[in-house]
Amino acid sequence: MSITVDLAEIRLAQTKIAGYVRHTPIVEAAPVKERAADIDKLYLKLECMQIIGSFKARGAVNKLLSLPPEQVARGIVAASGGNHGLGVAYAGWLAKAPVTIYLGHNTPAIKAEKLESWGAKVIFEGDVWDDANRAAMAVAERDGLAYFHPFADASVIAGQGTIGLEILEAVPNVDTILVAIGGGGLISGVSLAAKALNPSIRVIGVEPVGAASLYNSLQVGHLVGVDEIHTAANTLAPRLSAPINFEIIQQKVDEIVLVTDDEMRQAARWLWLEMGIAAELSGAAALAALLAGKIQVSPTQKVCVLVCGAGTDGVDH
Repeated sequence: MSITVDLAEIRLAQTKIAGYVRHTPIVEAAPVKERAADIDKLYLKLECMQIIGSFKARGAVNKLLSLPPEQVARGIVAASGGNHGLGVAYAGWLAKAPVTIYLGHNTPAIKAEKLESWGAKVIFEGDVWDDANRAAMAVAERDGLAYFHPFADASVIAGQGTIGLEILEAVPNVDTILVAIGGGGLISGVSLAAKALNPSIRVIGVEPVGAASLYNSLQVGHLVGVDEIHTAANTLAPRLSAPINFEIIQQKVDEIVLVTDDEMRQAARWLWLEMGIAAELSGAAALAALLAGKIQVSPTQKVCVLVCGAGTDGVDH
């Protein structure tokens, strides 16, 4: 297959979703008591401050605006580890359309409560996202509802790619961008935008050790899944990605590294203690790779870490 998302589509998405999502800040991680790495410039892109607390609002709103209003009015359905569902619930709230979100039983209860606060109907189905997604797709097909995939969708990828545009606008000479990976929609969009604007930028993905589907896929050269999920960062834990994301990651992402749950917790604590930022485990994953020394960077490099989601699970344990 060929990649169906390009810089023009990401720029169009930026125009379409403006006013519906926040242009989130980039802050330099300085001064601090304890440096995260031996580099001169570390920047944090704070998508944890996005509406609904996660970058997922971008892709969901762009998907919403790509569909005929009469299709949306019949209802929207999606499956989520929590954050994508919140993005879809927000999109449905904007459109005044009914939304049903399927969740795996590994989704924290607080995510379900937040979904319901946005007016979404929540249904738990199966152990993990992949199980919930099969149920969501079946219901969408049966009832003729709009289905929003969290990562294997060109409109969603283009929406997430607007983060890459914002990073390059704020730090045009950035050397390395670190991005957490779940299904791969976020890093697909960010890497497409960043590499189109500056092919020399390094884009590095970060996956949990206990859900290393895309890391394993790159090792063998084709898409493979994982049989079991062993991470508390459930928003980074589908069993299997999708061909469109794998192709983009093969072409545009320089490396994927793995982090443990403990390393993510340490990064979440660093964000809280040093920066006053409440990031969930998945939101701290990219920084965890830097703190744990999983990424080689020189002291003169400018590094941008994407803090992709808000929460307190990283500091509550």
